[in-house]
Amino acid sequence: MSGPRRLADATWPELADAGPMHLVVALGSCEQHGPHLPLDTDTRIAVAVAERVVAGHGSLVLGPTIAVGASGEHAGFPGTLSIGQEVLGHMLVELARSADHFASVVVINGHGGNVDTLVRAGQVLTGEGRRFCHLNCHIPGGDAHAGWSETSILLHLAPAAVRSDRIEVGITEPWSEIGERVVAEGFAAVSQNGVLGDPTGATATDGERLLADLVDRLSAQVAGWADG
Repeated sequence: MSGPRRLADATWPELADAGPMHLVVALGSCEQHGPHLPLDTDTRIAVAVAERVVAGHGSLVLGPTIAVGASGEHAGFPGTLSIGQEVLGHMLVELARSADHFASVVVINGHGGNVDTLVRAGQVLTGEGRRFCHLNCHIPGGDAHAGWSETSILLHLAPAAVRSDRIEVGITEPWSEIGERVVAEGFAAVSQNGVLGDPTGATATDGERLLADLVDRLSAQVAGWADG
């Protein structure tokens, strides 16, 4: 029996009668995304992917969004909020521990700064015998932050949220060359405008394609996990 698709809309008897369900949680951030993208860009993308993944599989239910993550590297920009890696890790572990009535917990993550914490949380939970996995909203060939790929997706998802008149090129060096400095000194030490990449050629058409490809890839992985 297919259960309710959104946890917030469900009652406990509906969940009890639904059979084995897998909880899907979107995890994002509240951090600067250049002068042209909103602070919740990562969260918007993670939620959009999670909603589409849940819609495609009957044993998935969409849980509450975690909209603030570990974003300390962006602290030099106004508006960025962060709960830090330690607190985020505790939150993820306790959330999964409380979800014993679900067959597993799947986190759809939209922010690269959350990845190490997700890995560590997964190790703790797996060691306790719990089923937990995370999938990252990674765009193959995409730029690192507030560039062409994220701008394109936002132009597709929420065009009114994109300040198109403020789009400008950022630092275009690959993450492999600047990542250690970002971690050590913060994002502002590397990019004054908060952009890694070149968003000037972004289009909503590209964003629609990128999002569809991302959803297809993650849907296949979640289906394999849920059916495995």
